[in-house]
Amino acid sequence: MAPSSVFLLLFMLLPNGLSSLSNGKQKPVYERKRQEFTCIGCVLMVSIVEQLAQVHNFSQKKLWRLCSYLPEKMNLQGICFLASEIFGPTIIRMIENKMNTDVVCHAIHLCKQKAGQPSCHLYPLPKMGLNVTMKKFERMAAVKILKHMHDLPGLCSLPFLKNLCENIKSFIKHKLPYEDFDGDKFSIFPTLRGYYWRGRDCDDADASVYPGRRPDEWDAKLDSNCNGIWGVDPKDGIPYEQKFCNGTESKGVIILGDSAAAHFHIPPEWVTASQMSKKAFSNLLEALTNELDWPQFSEVTGFLNSTIGGWTESLYLQLRKRNRCNHRDYQNLSKNGGSSENVLELLESLARNQQFDKPAVVIFAMIGNDVCNGSPDTVKHMTQPKEMHTNVLQTLRYLDSYLPKGSHVILIGLVDGRFLWDNLHDRYHPLGQLNKDVTYEQLYSFLSCLQINPCNGWLSSNSTLRNLTSERASQLSSVLKEIAKIEKYTNFDVFYMDYPIKEIAEMWQKMGGETWQLIEPVDGFHPNQIASALGARIVWEKILHKWPHVLGKENPFNSEIAMIFKDQGGH
Repeated sequence: MAPSSVFLLLFMLLPNGLSSLSNGKQKPVYERKRQEFTCIGCVLMVSIVEQLAQVHNFSQKKLWRLCSYLPEKMNLQGICFLASEIFGPTIIRMIENKMNTDVVCHAIHLCKQKAGQPSCHLYPLPKMGLNVTMKKFERMAAVKILKHMHDLPGLCSLPFLKNLCENIKSFIKHKLPYEDFDGDKFSIFPTLRGYYWRGRDCDDADASVYPGRRPDEWDAKLDSNCNGIWGVDPKDGIPYEQKFCNGTESKGVIILGDSAAAHFHIPPEWVTASQMSKKAFSNLLEALTNELDWPQFSEVTGFLNSTIGGWTESLYLQLRKRNRCNHRDYQNLSKNGGSSENVLELLESLARNQQFDKPAVVIFAMIGNDVCNGSPDTVKHMTQPKEMHTNVLQTLRYLDSYLPKGSHVILIGLVDGRFLWDNLHDRYHPLGQLNKDVTYEQLYSFLSCLQINPCNGWLSSNSTLRNLTSERASQLSSVLKEIAKIEKYTNFDVFYMDYPIKEIAEMWQKMGGETWQLIEPVDGFHPNQIASALGARIVWEKILHKWPHVLGKENPFNSEIAMIFKDQGGH
């Protein structure tokens, strides 16, 4: 069929981009909405299959060959092939009969209408209506799928599918292995919460060696803090770490945030028929093991040149440029679904020791999930100002017991998400660009019908609801501002900053861009790579102007460090 076959399984296996953590009031959306995610996975799959046939003008029956686009690791090609064999012939037959995507997914029961609920659809309804058209093909679909399921044992006898067939049920049940990863350790591996998320370990066998610690005996013999500066200057016998870093106020940066801070991103070429290729899916496995997040390019902890559009700027890179003793000292503790309600879960993976480690600049950036949810009664499920106050005070007390003295905490206000609807609702989503048939308004409506809209308050045609959501976001931001003004702590000072969405848009417009180009095209919700880079630039300048002591002094030995230690062992 196509590489898109695997999307059906991805939506069953992976949490929604904003909902992998509980908000404290209800179970994560993923646990409550497995069927709805299966439905949207089917809609996505069938849409791409149909569009691939249009773009490439070849037989639907040979689309399964495009499974070869997928990586062979974790048997993703096998999963694609298996899904193709089970569902492919039925889907192809229905597409050939001019049935649209919604009809196909309802007919094969991957989308279901619940009693008393409307039939959810992404595309325009058939002339006969969704239910009537669906019933016409439902029996044919059931018979064909049962036949292919009966033939499955034959498929499972194939060597490359045998193990997959035996384990597919447990694979679905347990999802992906990253959930069992111990996230409070530094790592020599990039994904699975490894060094894409926090500085790379330079001695994985020694627990006392890790980024961010104060140097052990000035690192005369080994690099105990992994910043690439160690040894003794033969000219005077003084350790380089002491000579270049002592008294320079070196410190790390830590982000406590949500999916925006983790940098959630689904590559548009994965869902755009004209851009699909083996190269387009070459980063699929890496993306899955990073929870569809890209912290290595993010606003706070990004350090690699972006491969997902735009460019990379980050607070970490600026802090490292200001003082090269800060090399590798970053931690991204953000998580899809992060909010003030569940931030203590994130803090369990904080790696900072008051006795042995350097101070840190901690960014608290829960910019949306305290007002965003998929509930039909969305206002009822928004965080109340009193709850926000309690949650943040708990977080700050926790930090005060772990952060070394001389640290800093910056509270970032919630975003005004009305810019999402204002700039996207009448534009075509990547799925609708080929045939001009799916706008973001239709996508948001479809997700709301399934009750998996990441933000019913802002991604809504109801302007009153959008305004109410922004009003609550403003109230919660005021709570943060008041906390920063009043509360005092032993080991850090606290500051507040508005989320700079207006400044980001204005800066981009001055560069010749348009505001809609700052939003992730696939989910229509998150800030994209350009917005993240511009946001980092603006936040850095604000800190530098208002609270320069937070960033420390510029290290006068930076050029000597670069000359002697080059790239300091890389990232």
